[in-house]
Amino acid sequence: MNGIVKLILVSTILLACTYDKVPKRKYITENVILLVIDGPRYSETFGDSLHTNIPEQYALLNECLFVKECYNLGETFTVPGHNALISGFYENIANNGSEYPAHESVINYWLLHTSFTSNDASIIASKDKLQVLAGNSVELNKKPFTDCGISGLGSGYRTDSITHLHVMNRLQSSTQRCMLINYLGPDVKGHLGDSIAYLNAIKETDLYVKQIWSFIQIDVRYKDKTTLIVTNDHGRHINGVSNGFISHGDNCSGCRRIQLQIFSPDVQKGTTCYTAYDQLNIAATIAELLQIPEFNSENGLTPMSAIFK
Repeated sequence: MNGIVKLILVSTILLACTYDKVPKRKYITENVILLVIDGPRYSETFGDSLHTNIPEQYALLNECLFVKECYNLGETFTVPGHNALISGFYENIANNGSEYPAHESVINYWLLHTSFTSNDASIIASKDKLQVLAGNSVELNKKPFTDCGISGLGSGYRTDSITHLHVMNRLQSSTQRCMLINYLGPDVKGHLGDSIAYLNAIKETDLYVKQIWSFIQIDVRYKDKTTLIVTNDHGRHINGVSNGFISHGDNCSGCRRIQLQIFSPDVQKGTTCYTAYDQLNIAATIAELLQIPEFNSENGLTPMSAIFK
């Protein structure tokens, strides 16, 4: 072996050793809550300059980092959209809850690679079909941390008011280190073709965001150590495409664009991020904040680095 090759090998080994000794970035965040408002169109949320339907979230902009552009770049339906947000993969997964995701979610990965248990995590949703996001590995006993729609609107759906009670009860009764919340109102009311009910549902979920953030600010287990991410699984057709706000599911800008606010001790609150991101970046950022970088490296995912202080 000649001297140049030896030098390269030694340099490579030293570089690798040096890299291994670089400490992980430290985050203040200990808990992550992903709140998904199901199916509002961006033009009825932050795309409306008057913020008519989201007065509480608009008032809270000084408490969070607002990401100007965020997108669902996969299937613009409920189950695929939620799955992308926590798995980091765009899968053409059945939207009726009959098919488990092919990839481990960041929640299950976190449970597998830490000492935390299902008591420390939860999926609380108004739609029963989102139970599939808990995964199908029996040995992990994953089902106990799912609390999904059981009745009320048909097909196992329940009203958001009931789901919100479950959310608040879970937050109050045990420290939730990792939590996914789904509120179905805008999506269900939109499908009914009732524009007034659709807008009122957006206003209702707007209040829930405020109530959850207010609780986080007064509870010692969550205050100054919790990241709350508010986003959507998908939007709805823009006017002139198909039947407009009533449906969704294609790649029009109305279906693809989603909102994104990040309340966190690890971001600069009251600021706007102009870097465009998508749902896979959200999954990667959750993994980053939960200190499980292997999730990102193994899946080739990139966190939203521009949001951090």
